Amino acid sequence: MIAVEQTGHDEPMAFKVTITEGGDQSIHHVTMSRAHFDQLGGGRCSPSRCIEAAFTFLLQREPKEAILGNFDVTIISRYFPEFERKVGDYLPRA
Repeated sequence: MIAVEQTGHDEPMAFKVTITEGGDQSIHHVTMSRAHFDQLGGGRCSPSRCIEAAFTFLLQREPKEAILGNFDVTIISRYFPEFERKVGDYLPRA
């Protein structure tokens, strides 16, 4: 389960993401600029839902323990170049 809490509304926006699998949890602190949110499909969902989609994408490629504890969403593309092209698959249809 992925729980996303928006902790900051300034620029960049900030989020606390808690991933729960079985009895284990991991906590991640993530930032995302409004411009990057718009680029990833901001018109289709809330910022929190966009972060949830990013984590769903990540969890299909690596275990929660491999996900950085603090990062900006832009870094995902460094590890997974297909991220910006594929993240829309995890967002609601317009």
